[in-house]
Amino acid sequence: MRIPLLVLALAIPTVAVGQEATQPLTATPEMLGFSSDRLARIDSLLNELVTQQKIPGAVVLILREGSVVKHTAYGFRDVGTRVPLQKDDIFRIASQSKAITSLAVMMLWEEGRFGLDDPISRYIPEFAKPSVLTSFNPKDSSYTAEPAGREITIRQLLTHTSGLDYAGIGGEQLRAIYAKAGVPSGIGNTGATIGEKMKILAKLPLKAKPGQEFTYSLSLVVVGYFVEVISGMPFDRFLRTRVFDPLGMDDSWFYLPPEKASRLVTLHDGKSGTVEPVTGTVFDGVDPDYPARSGTYFSGGAGLSGSIMDYAKFLYLFLNKGELGGVRLLSPKTVELMLAEQIPTLPVEHGLGFGLETSANDHRSPKTIGSFSWGGAFNTTYWADPAEHLVALLYTNQYNPAVPALGDRFTTMTYAAIVR
Repeated sequence: MRIPLLVLALAIPTVAVGQEATQPLTATPEMLGFSSDRLARIDSLLNELVTQQKIPGAVVLILREGSVVKHTAYGFRDVGTRVPLQKDDIFRIASQSKAITSLAVMMLWEEGRFGLDDPISRYIPEFAKPSVLTSFNPKDSSYTAEPAGREITIRQLLTHTSGLDYAGIGGEQLRAIYAKAGVPSGIGNTGATIGEKMKILAKLPLKAKPGQEFTYSLSLVVVGYFVEVISGMPFDRFLRTRVFDPLGMDDSWFYLPPEKASRLVTLHDGKSGTVEPVTGTVFDGVDPDYPARSGTYFSGGAGLSGSIMDYAKFLYLFLNKGELGGVRLLSPKTVELMLAEQIPTLPVEHGLGFGLETSANDHRSPKTIGSFSWGGAFNTTYWADPAEHLVALLYTNQYNPAVPALGDRFTTMTYAAIVR
């Protein structure tokens, strides 16, 4: 028999700031409709990959009906020192930051501060009259551009249809143009602020006209700066006071407090086929230990780090229709909007901050239609399935994975363990 849905509102509750947050309920897998024997397959796979040095370590968290089904750590925080990984260790969540930024901006939207189809230039004038790249010279990264003929909207920023590209990992031409202009990927500390860099980005050409195509991009870094403009608060302060403290996400930070830095996992590289600690930089010259440094660049696209339980609380906010433990951050209708398909004219299933499971892509995985998901560049991944009242996350601490599509295998094995 499943736990009544009423428990969901109480299972991962956090209470008012200053009060101690309670933890999820724990029940046997069988009580929650899982087979312990089938869940053990996940243990076998991840332990085998650690032994083979294909992953340094991993943390798995599966919850159903607000109760913990499985929360296990495997392997090492650092394969060099052989320090065991702990369940509450802190990971670089990279692009999982995007959904948190989307929540922040939708909280302001509920206050009537702006419309989703407003042009971003109304609030950040530097984005007015954007242009589109027409030619590029690889010798010196010079280019020509023509007027886009339309403005970028806030909705387009949230759905990666703004025409922007990604620094560090995007298309070759705009990646070079961004690098020449000093626009970073959004991971790490640049010594600047997001406002300074986004104003530079605003004057660079777009890959395509706004609304024309889906291009994964720096758009959520722009949204983070937009939150600063609208709220009048630094983005890190907004998240701390309006999101993290109310939800009890005490381990979620752009730059970790000194007392939490020792729990940051070492970043590993699997490019050679086996993992070893990263000794140089990643992406566009980023120090991999950036979360343990001090910084001023609060990137809503990829800058956050946190524990796996923190992110589970965030996801349960959406399963619980905008409320968690008596704290409401969004209305049910706003959650419904965020989890609705936003770009039906393009072959991409995307809401406001999340990838979606829809009838168009449901044949690819066992996730139920209505599920929402994403992941991060350092091989963290998650999904939430409202129909199954399920949240599942897999965090590993590596760059250039030695095991492709590990998240897909984890998804398959999780659903294969559900027996009722």
